[in-house]
Amino acid sequence: MYLLLVFLSIIGSCLAGLFGRYLGSWGSAIITTGCLFLSFLLSLFVFYEVAFSGCFVYIKLTTWISSEVLNIDWGFMFDSLTASMCVVVTFISFLVHLYSTEYMSHDPHISRFMSYLSLFTFFMLILVTADNFVQMFVGWEGVGLCSYLLINFWFTRIQANKAAIKAMLINRIGDFSLLMGIFLIFVNYKSIDYASVAVLTPFFKDKIINFLNLDVNLLTAIGIFLFLGAVGKSAQLGLHTWLPDAMEGPTPVSALIHAATMVTAGVFLIVRSSFLYEFIPNVLEIITIVGALTAFFASTTGLLQNDLKRVIAYSTCSQLGYMVFACGLSNYSVGFFHLSNHAFFKALLFLGAGSVIHAVADEQDMRKMGGLKSLLPFTYAMMTIGSLALIGFPFLTGFYSKDLILEVAYGKYTLPGYFSYFLGTFGAFFTAFYSTRLAYLTFLSKPNGYKKVISYAADSGLNICIALASLSIPSMLVGYYTKDMIVGVGTPFFGSAIYVNASNMNLFDAEFIPTFYKTLPVKLSLLGVLSAYFLYSFRSDLLFKLKTSFVGKKIYNFLNRKWYFDKIYNEYLAQFFFKFGYSTSYKFVDRGIFEILGPTGLSSVALKIGSGLHKMQTGFIYHYTFLILMGVTFLLGFREAFVQFSLFNDRIVFILVFVSAFFILYEPTPTEKSTT
Repeated sequence: MYLLLVFLSIIGSCLAGLFGRYLGSWGSAIITTGCLFLSFLLSLFVFYEVAFSGCFVYIKLTTWISSEVLNIDWGFMFDSLTASMCVVVTFISFLVHLYSTEYMSHDPHISRFMSYLSLFTFFMLILVTADNFVQMFVGWEGVGLCSYLLINFWFTRIQANKAAIKAMLINRIGDFSLLMGIFLIFVNYKSIDYASVAVLTPFFKDKIINFLNLDVNLLTAIGIFLFLGAVGKSAQLGLHTWLPDAMEGPTPVSALIHAATMVTAGVFLIVRSSFLYEFIPNVLEIITIVGALTAFFASTTGLLQNDLKRVIAYSTCSQLGYMVFACGLSNYSVGFFHLSNHAFFKALLFLGAGSVIHAVADEQDMRKMGGLKSLLPFTYAMMTIGSLALIGFPFLTGFYSKDLILEVAYGKYTLPGYFSYFLGTFGAFFTAFYSTRLAYLTFLSKPNGYKKVISYAADSGLNICIALASLSIPSMLVGYYTKDMIVGVGTPFFGSAIYVNASNMNLFDAEFIPTFYKTLPVKLSLLGVLSAYFLYSFRSDLLFKLKTSFVGKKIYNFLNRKWYFDKIYNEYLAQFFFKFGYSTSYKFVDRGIFEILGPTGLSSVALKIGSGLHKMQTGFIYHYTFLILMGVTFLLGFREAFVQFSLFNDRIVFILVFVSAFFILYEPTPTEKSTT
């Protein structure tokens, strides 16, 4: 049952990918969706047995690598953390598959699309069920590969090509850092499975290693590298720029990447590595600050985006910041609780946005929508539920996790705690503002689109409506019903899956913070909703004056251009590497030094020497006698110099003489002269 849960998705992917031509569009859709539905049912059984009954399961499938001390198994670990992730991943993936059967029905390549979606799900399940870092890295790389394939699904579009390459390259940075962390773990621990590393970590608490000629604490180095891997995958500040551009893929892809799979992998890694991070409080502070800055940055950037999907993408980036700084405050269970809650309402928002885009002839600019409330009543209701859950409206799913994160941040009573609380609270205000702006511009304002488009707008078909309705229920209720089980004081739900140092536990303290700070996020969220509705409904002239003022223009440009991150990366980093790659690496090194010391130089020197020797063949005996005398003199002189000065015992001198001879004897061909 446990293995079937993981491998059903790859079976569906192979059938749709290899035999899609024979199965047809509907055959591929039915098989992949059916496999995911069975996986979801199995995940419910696993959740009951593992999480409710407390029966953790470990499966060793086979040995993968066995070389000296390096032993890596294909093993699967099902604890309450894994079981919870499996339920979230399979439920949302099943609904995305169901949604795609209608959303992508017009596409001739739906078999390939469904195959990619199932493959994505398979690699995510490998990532969360792995019992060692290397197997987890296989799933980690797999979801990166599938994100490239899915973002670039419509590969004839240049923007889709660029977005997919950008996502892949930026994730390379994080993946390289994660790999470095895994190497450090293996070199020092001689093991890479979670259980062994967790047991041995306390013994390495004070170990110092020399890394890049610097003496650093071993656990600090490992923690930073693992966190940098999470920064790339979970789009934290600095490596976040791929996330909004990933909107170039089909909408079901956006829902799958940004709700339950790829972006949650980084948060999952931090939670899974809690046994490491609890011994390095300095790294936890860094995690807290980066997460808080991400939450604030993304919420301010989302204020002025006009693309419907990009607004929701920035809200994802912001919510990931909340999850990360919750983990940085040693409240891993609270961060995971928000991860699971966020998956439901964010998938609802993305799929609802897809329904809107479908209805208005694939238009994504909110300024060209409006007046859709009466034309798309069901979609409007679903989007409203998702938006209210996102802003943390009282008693919906987001309220129970988002406000709890801010409470434990304040209840930490430390500088990073206060820093993350206030940035997170202001971020909640901005989130409420842009969520209301999205709803107003899309549904409530006067129609701004073309008459032909707006007049034919209507709610989507049955499959899309079923997916939206199924997601709306957990978006309203799952937070209330699972709060005490997952994050209640003293709950044994996670057991040994999450380790928290006793001195870092402050969930109980968070209950007794001043009422003003406990209710401030909710008040600011409601203020954000009311102010956005009032300004856009009645005082749009005030917004225009603010935007066209001197200071307003500066702020508008700063936020609309995403804090100039893309500009800095493109103009300073990318251009530098392009110039370095062409002028230095290619022209000077590859086509210069390597060519002269390599095949071109050798052939040119050989030809030159051969030509010179050929000219010496004059046929006159006194010329030959002169050459013999010169040769003997040179050999005797070379031998005497070698004995007296040991000149060529020094290899550096020999290399310099050899290289100099090449440059002296080498003469560029006319073609090379013209190219340079």
